[in-house]
Amino acid sequence: MKYITSSLWLCFLTAFVLPSFAQEGSFQISGNVKGLPDKSLVAITDPDRPGDTLAKAVSKKEQFELKGKLAEVKLYHISFLPSDKKGLLFLDAKKMQVSGDINAIQQLSLTGSQPHEGFVAFQKQFEPFFRQYAQLSETANRSGVTDSLMQQYKQLINDLSASAVKFAEQRKDQVVAPFMWATILQVVENPDLVEQSFNTFSPAVQASFYGQFLAGRLADAKIGRVGSEALDFSQADPNGKPISLSSFRGKYVLVDFWASWCGPCRQENPNLVEAHEKFKNKNFTVLGVSLDNNKEKWLKAITDDKLDWAQVSDLKHWQNEVALKYKVQSIPQNLLIDPKGIIIAKNLRGPDLQAKLCELLGCEGGGN
Repeated sequence: MKYITSSLWLCFLTAFVLPSFAQEGSFQISGNVKGLPDKSLVAITDPDRPGDTLAKAVSKKEQFELKGKLAEVKLYHISFLPSDKKGLLFLDAKKMQVSGDINAIQQLSLTGSQPHEGFVAFQKQFEPFFRQYAQLSETANRSGVTDSLMQQYKQLINDLSASAVKFAEQRKDQVVAPFMWATILQVVENPDLVEQSFNTFSPAVQASFYGQFLAGRLADAKIGRVGSEALDFSQADPNGKPISLSSFRGKYVLVDFWASWCGPCRQENPNLVEAHEKFKNKNFTVLGVSLDNNKEKWLKAITDDKLDWAQVSDLKHWQNEVALKYKVQSIPQNLLIDPKGIIIAKNLRGPDLQAKLCELLGCEGGGN
C-alpha cells in the first residue's frame, strides 16, 4: 500500500512542477478578513511558480483589493504578511470576494468562483477517505502490512473509486473534476476507470489546465499497462555488471521498484522473499530496481532483507532512468512479466503475488 497524508490534494500541489496551459484572464478580489492587522501585505502566488506574484495589496481596516491576470484557472496561494499565514483559493478570471478570519485561514470563503465551490465540495467529500488512508498508513508503518490491513486498504480504494466516479459525473462540466482525478490517480491505480470518466468531460474541461495535465498522466499510465510489452532496459548490478530485462526472456519475472529508505518497500520484502523461495524453481524470478542514491545503504538492505535475486540501480534516486522510463512516481511498485515479455499484472502485494503465481505455475509440492 502507498503512503499518503490526509491532505493528499495539498501534496499534489507540491509534488509536481506542472506545465503551463494558457487561459489568461483578469481577476479582481475584494477581501474582508477579520483580525487582519492594518498594513498587512496580501499576495496571490502560484504554488507551481512561487517566485511569481500575480497580485499584491496592503490591508486597511481588515480589507484589501487584489487585481491581476491569471494564466490558468487553478489553485493559488493567498498569503498574509507579516503574520505568515497562507491559504488556498481556486481562482477564476472574474470578480470575487474573499472573507474569513486570519486565525482560521484554511476556512476562508471565496464567492464568485465556481471552481472554488467545487474545490470546497472536493475537500468535504474526500477528506474522510484521506484521513482513513493516513490511519491505515500509520498502522502499517507501526505494525507492518497484515492480511486484515490489506483488506481494509482494498475496501478503502474501492469506496474511494466509487465516490470519485460519482463526483466526476456530477461535475463533468467543471474544472474540479480533472483536478480530483489528477489528485488521486496514483492511489486509485486504475487508469482505465479514470480515462472512461475523462472522456465524458466537456471539451472545455478537457482543455483546462488540470484537464490537460490529467490527459498527460493518463498517457504516461499506458506505459507499463497490463497487456502491453514491457519496455526493455539495462542497468548495472552492485558489481557494475549490466543486466537487461530482456535477458530474463523465457521466465516469469517480477520487476520490483523499491529502495532501502522506503519503509513500505522493506515491509513488503518478506513477502517477496517467500514467493521467490517458493517459485524460483518454477521458472520465476525477481529483478529489483532500486531508487537508492547511497550504495552502502542499498547493499546493506539487500543483505539484511535476504534479497537473493538480481538487483540493479544507477543510484540516481527518483531520477533512476528505469523508473523514469516506466513513469514510476511512487514506490513500492512492481510488474509481473510473462516469458514472452508481456506485462500480465501490476502491483501484486502481500498474498496477491503468491496467489497469482499459484494460478500461473501451480502450488503443488510446495513449489520447490
